[in-house]
Amino acid sequence: MRPLVAVRILLFQDNTVLLGERINSNKQGNWPPTWGPPGGHLELGESFENCAIRETKEEIGIDIQDPKFFAVTNDFYAPDNKHYVSIFMKCNFPEGQEVRNMEPDKISRWEWFDWNHLPENVFLSMINLREQNDHTS
Repeated sequence: MRPLVAVRILLFQDNTVLLGERINSNKQGNWPPTWGPPGGHLELGESFENCAIRETKEEIGIDIQDPKFFAVTNDFYAPDNKHYVSIFMKCNFPEGQEVRNMEPDKISRWEWFDWNHLPENVFLSMINLREQNDHTS
């Protein structure tokens, strides 16, 4: 089995980032909810930018333009024996649009969090991103 590629979109508004509370963070449904940004699997032949645009529209009904590469993390989820390479893209939240929960079966709610004070129970990729950025400062 090989690693999967995920694109995760960091939508910023001032110094806050949008995160969704994922109802079940693993396939067995036995992990507690975790917070993570919009995102999903990269499709065959798709650019990181187009994946970010597509996933943002699918998950929160927002049209973003010009997402930029932010970081990459190497995420191994031992309990599920899953390995992801997460490509983080960043974008400012577009004015005049409203967040909608387009996947209520997967996400219970979307909230804005201060970038420097994220909730404790974030996605592994977000933990790895923060640790990586802490080491490069």
